[in-house]
Amino acid sequence: MDLNLSGHHLEITPAIREHVISKLDKIKRHFDNVIDVTVVLSVEKLKQKAEANVHVSGKTIFAECDDTNLYVAIDNLIEKLDRQIIKYKEKNVARRHDETGTPPLEQE
Repeated sequence: MDLNLSGHHLEITPAIREHVISKLDKIKRHFDNVIDVTVVLSVEKLKQKAEANVHVSGKTIFAECDDTNLYVAIDNLIEKLDRQIIKYKEKNVARRHDETGTPPLEQE
């Protein structure tokens, strides 16, 4: 997985880089086929913003989050990405088992 981390009106410190990398391990645990991740961190007055593009095979997943604290914004961003990655993975698995792309119905 390639990581491209950049800052807009913000210098990326080693502590911020380590925090992002450690949080992205959660995504790698849920889905192995991540090609690359682009994370942009920015500051606008009192608003800290984090946005990310995750490129997986066949799709690009985008999420953004803002907060007054940059580390909280990064944590919330990773939570959003994780939910989207899990949803993509479930749809992909269901598509392999069924032609319609919907999850199979549970039988009683």
